[in-house]
Amino acid sequence: MSSCCDPAAYQATFGERFARRMARRYRKRGLDRTQQRMLGFLTDRGISGATILEIGGGVGELQVELMRRGAASATNLEISTHYEDEARRLLDEAGLEGRATRRMLDIPTAPGDVEDADVVVLHRVVCCYPDYERLLAAAGSHARQLLVFSYPPRNLITRLTLGLETLAQRLRRNEFRGYVHPPRAMVAVLQEQGLTPRFHHHSTAWDVAGFER
Repeated sequence: MSSCCDPAAYQATFGERFARRMARRYRKRGLDRTQQRMLGFLTDRGISGATILEIGGGVGELQVELMRRGAASATNLEISTHYEDEARRLLDEAGLEGRATRRMLDIPTAPGDVEDADVVVLHRVVCCYPDYERLLAAAGSHARQLLVFSYPPRNLITRLTLGLETLAQRLRRNEFRGYVHPPRAMVAVLQEQGLTPRFHHHSTAWDVAGFER
C-alpha cells in the first residue's frame, strides 16, 4: 500500500539505538514535561476503563502511564520496527504485557484497518509527517471521546532547529524530514472531525492541544 512517508528513512532515523535511549530516559526520569501535560489533560477528564490509540507511540511510555492510571488497554501504531523490543520490555516491567497491542501501520493510508478508541494520542508525530491533514483527519475520526497531540510552535527557534536538522539529514543522505505545520490549520482539521478544542499549552519547543467530542 502506498504511503506519503518513506519507510526506509523512518527506519534509519528511529533505529534501535534511538529506541534504547528513549526507554533508558523514561526509566530514569519518567515522562518528559510535554508528555506530563498530555497525561494531565486526559486524566483530568477521566480515562478509567478507556481504550487508548497512540499513533507513533515509540517505546510506549505514555501508554504505560495511561494504563497505570486506569485505562483498560492500548493500541500502538508504528512505522519504524525498531521500537518493538524496548516497548515489550517496558510493558513486561510494568506488568501490562497483556493489555497492549502493537501494530505496524500508517493510519492515513489504511484508516479502515484501525478500530476507534476512546482516546487518541499523538506525541511528537505530526512534525514527522508531511501530510498533516491526512494524519490528523484519520486520527480525529478514530477518537470517540478525547484526542491530544503535541507539535512544535512556529517560531524562530523551531525553524532554525528544523533547518539545521534538515541539513544534517541531507549530509547523511537520509530522506527523513521534520515539519513545522500551521497550528490553526491543524486545529481546523480536527474540528472538521467533530472535535472541540478544550486545552492548549504553549511553550518555546512543544505545544500541546487537547480536544473533546
